[in-house]
Amino acid sequence: MNAIQTDLITALPELSVLCMAMFILLLDLFLKPGNRILIYIFAQLTLLGAAYLTVNTHTTTVSYAFNNMFVHDPLADILKLMMYLATSIMLVYTRSYLSLRGMFRGEYYALVLFALLGMMIMVSGAHFLTLYMGLELLSLCLYTLVALDRDNPLATEAAMKYFVLGALASGMLLYGMSMLYGATGSLELASISNALLNGSIDKPILVLGLVFIVSGLAFKLGAVPFQMWVPDVYQGAPTAITLLIGSVPKFAGFALVIRILTQGLPVLAIDWQGMLVIMAVLSIIIGNITAIAQTNLKRMLAYSTISHIGFLLFGFMSASLNGFASAMFYISAYVLMALAGFGMILLLSRKGFEAENLDDLKGLNQRSPWAAFLMLIVMFSMAGVPPTLGFYAKFTVLQAALQAGFIWLVVFAVLMAAIGAFYYLRIVKLMYFDEAQQHTPIAAPFEMRLILSINALALLGLGLWPQPLMDICAYAIGSSLQ
Repeated sequence: MNAIQTDLITALPELSVLCMAMFILLLDLFLKPGNRILIYIFAQLTLLGAAYLTVNTHTTTVSYAFNNMFVHDPLADILKLMMYLATSIMLVYTRSYLSLRGMFRGEYYALVLFALLGMMIMVSGAHFLTLYMGLELLSLCLYTLVALDRDNPLATEAAMKYFVLGALASGMLLYGMSMLYGATGSLELASISNALLNGSIDKPILVLGLVFIVSGLAFKLGAVPFQMWVPDVYQGAPTAITLLIGSVPKFAGFALVIRILTQGLPVLAIDWQGMLVIMAVLSIIIGNITAIAQTNLKRMLAYSTISHIGFLLFGFMSASLNGFASAMFYISAYVLMALAGFGMILLLSRKGFEAENLDDLKGLNQRSPWAAFLMLIVMFSMAGVPPTLGFYAKFTVLQAALQAGFIWLVVFAVLMAAIGAFYYLRIVKLMYFDEAQQHTPIAAPFEMRLILSINALALLGLGLWPQPLMDICAYAIGSSLQ
């Protein structure tokens, strides 16, 4: 095979998602509204086909394509498989919600697949241009999805805020990349790493460029002090879009940090460690304290996300393979929790009613004991209560930080986790000890109930047996970051 064929085979999953996204966009033009279920089916088949291609092209070694701009390694394959699974679950949860609100249209599914394509490019990016292209494709799709409900003024406002702040963050990231290019003469991550190892480059320029890059990364993750968009976008966007923003892109954000900081800039680890420490501490403080005051459930989960990102940064700032594996384990656990948490909001919502406020959960045990039990598992996992997956996820990142010598920071994080448990346990109290304000039966498709039950029970099962998932994360990191 020649080089072009090899490159195309390496990128087969991305090409399949690209072709199907365009096909779905065209197919929607010829379908009557009653036949749009076909679009949903094709979207799910796209994810299944991409997973098949990813497994078939999997390799235990690291290889490059497209002139070293695209990397194919176990980390990329495993993250892509996780993204397919999370996107598939998200599509199951949102189908009924979209139908009830007149948003069940081809452009939604096409934009979701284009966003997934952007995430896949980010995960396999080995070059600043590739990473930036994937990031912008993802970002533009998310801005559009937030504003998809054109008659909703809150959604339009949230989309404008997201777009303006996102453009600012992208500019900062691009400016940081340009400074590193000026200092090292390359945009390729491996070449930048080698130049930093071998050359005598002006350190102040590198650190200044690093500040801009870390700031851009912090915005995309939602870490303090670049978290301003998170609560407004989570609350203003339709819940189906909030579910997407709060779950799958976190894998791409994790990959972006891994590729840039640990593969491109490991020599500057001392400098970016200090920045991550500050962001982690502030994220945990502001996320947990502010969440206590919230009465809107989506806004509370937004501040909860900021806190979780703080814990995720504990894995990164250890600057070790064990720390990166624990961070990957944490982000996998968080995405599962976010899917189940926002899935419960979608389950309780109905035509003309959004289950957005904490009071909407009052007496849920009286209406549906099973739904209340699933939500209890989700809240316990987010709070880090054993034996749920959330507890083990927090334990692994804090253990990695402890091994790296951040003793007082670990003590601080444990205390803040105890404080943060309050607003999660408050939801449990509302469900089990307050009188129900809503008595309408909970109606949802069977497949949504089934997948949501499996999703929530997985938080308990993986908490009791976390080793298989931890082994997968350790394999992905150990095989790819050599």
